[in-house]
Amino acid sequence: MNYTVFNVHQLTVGQFKSKFSQVLEKVLQGESIGITFGKSKKKVAAIVPYNKYIADKRIKLGILEGKASFKIKKGFSMTEEEFLGL
Repeated sequence: MNYTVFNVHQLTVGQFKSKFSQVLEKVLQGESIGITFGKSKKKVAAIVPYNKYIADKRIKLGILEGKASFKIKKGFSMTEEEFLGL
């Protein structure tokens, strides 16, 4: 397979390493890039624009959205798994 950074959404680790600067340019333009590993091309990572990364961190209140709010005190620390009881 012959990949070009301009129309790809998935790259192997080797391709990612060799085209790192081009990948960063695409990410700066708003694209997300998947990274695959090994012969099976298992998906192992994604490079996403920082603003998309930050936007995905918000936890919605579900049916209470817009009707309820909460504040978290400075220094409070809990993972999403702990919060959700997973």
